[in-house]
Amino acid sequence: MTQADPKRFSQRRLATINHAKFLGIRSGGEHRFTFVWVVVLTDRVFIRSWNDKPTGWFRAFQDEPMGTMKIADREVAIRARTARGERLMKAIEAAYAEKYTTPASLHYVRGFKTARRRKATVEITPR
Repeated sequence: MTQADPKRFSQRRLATINHAKFLGIRSGGEHRFTFVWVVVLTDRVFIRSWNDKPTGWFRAFQDEPMGTMKIADREVAIRARTARGERLMKAIEAAYAEKYTTPASLHYVRGFKTARRRKATVEITPR
């Protein structure tokens, strides 16, 4: 029997995350849940901040990388880390463009390609 990698989400959970248009995230136990757009690349989960505000989720996760994800009425313990690498950034942007295709979404999909928003890209893993 093979054991699942504890640093990766199960295939079932990945499918649920991939199907969701939004998921709730919270850093630590004090920060509020914020709903974000999410993409899945193979077996990895990414989110990108639109506004890098001092009180926003991206800064909260920089201060406290442990948190919680709310998906399908379940809360899952997570760890967040900043994503890096040009190939990865392009793949994330392509995933956003493929997933979020409504006319209203296109503004945000294009905006996610800016340098300041690329710097606010986070990979979510279970903890």
